[in-house]
Amino acid sequence: MIDKKWIGHELPASVLPIERSRLRFFAKAIGETDPVYTDTAAARSAGYSDLPAPPTFLFAAELDSGASDQMLAELQIPIAKLLHGEQSFTYHRAVCVGDTVSVRSTITDIYDKKDGALEFVVKTSRATNQQGELVAELRSVIVCRH
Repeated sequence: MIDKKWIGHELPASVLPIERSRLRFFAKAIGETDPVYTDTAAARSAGYSDLPAPPTFLFAAELDSGASDQMLAELQIPIAKLLHGEQSFTYHRAVCVGDTVSVRSTITDIYDKKDGALEFVVKTSRATNQQGELVAELRSVIVCRH
């Protein structure tokens, strides 16, 4: 069983510089066809300062920094038993090329179902830009199956 002592645990901050080539690559990888995500002129015509980050891109911050891997290790969740249960985003402002985003996450709940056969870890995150402005709130649920 995952120890509930981890509820309230904060992960190390993850910092992600927003780079043009990375956003274009991500947009292509997810099949995004709107030119606002790949063409600077289209992005500026749409009112952005530069290319905006595609939806779900901010999820990459903790993957890149290793914070997600560290959390799994601390909670002793083997990758082979891990399932992605849920992901949600609440956006407050655009993230564009040239921004630097910091993500701070907290484990907010741990619970089980089916007499412990499934354990759930809820993580909430706040993403801020280089001015300290809140750009997004993220919530994810991972499942450990036994």
